[in-house]
Amino acid sequence: MNNENKDKEAKRAFTNAEKQKRYRERQKLKGKQELRGYLSPEAKKCYQLIAEQTEWSDSIILSNALRLTYAAYKNGQINLLNNWLTKNKL
Repeated sequence: MNNENKDKEAKRAFTNAEKQKRYRERQKLKGKQELRGYLSPEAKKCYQLIAEQTEWSDSIILSNALRLTYAAYKNGQINLLNNWLTKNKL
């Protein structure tokens, strides 16, 4: 009986892992890429405010942050943006 329970648990874990794997594969097929990282305390504060005010998902917040940073870079405003963040301790 004990071995049966272990087998069922192992099978259930494997099923969840397979679901996650299929989900990641579907996202890749859509052209999406998973990014991971750690937020500084300042960035975490900004993240919480953005999430509360916009109700955006983590993915949308990250995508928009990258797009806005790139837009600032392409328009020669990256130093202005960095100075503003430093001045406002963010």
